[in-house]
Amino acid sequence: MRDEYIPEEQSFISVDAQKHVPNQVASEMIKNIYRLNKEGAINPEQLFSITAEITSFTDICGACERIKKTPIPFSYNVFIKKFIFTYIMTLPFTWAFDLKYFIIPIICFVLFVFASIELLAEEIEDPFGRDANDLPLDSICDNIQKHVGELIG
Repeated sequence: MRDEYIPEEQSFISVDAQKHVPNQVASEMIKNIYRLNKEGAINPEQLFSITAEITSFTDICGACERIKKTPIPFSYNVFIKKFIFTYIMTLPFTWAFDLKYFIIPIICFVLFVFASIELLAEEIEDPFGRDANDLPLDSICDNIQKHVGELIG
């Protein structure tokens, strides 16, 4: 449906990697939407709806950039690691008299749990990338393209 309104040579845009790519994409989308409106392919109500979606797109891109560029403070990472170490090292003293040698597997399990939580926190710290556990940005973009095509068509 989308290709009915936008010729193939205009469906792709060239972006300058030195400039802000999401703004370039949004700008090209706005140009194409206004062109479609002038051609009569979309009516003013659709234009209004799509313009609001593009504005939302740029707002969301800005929020995502803030998430990506805001690092977890180094002191926070160090504090968590020190806290886990201190907790694990002092835990045997609290239960050693009651549990005797059974404390060893319990301490190992607690260390495993806390170390796993810390590793998980480090993994989700940067959700935008190409790792297997990062956000599926390509499929999200494909869905957006599909839905925009449905709006226009």
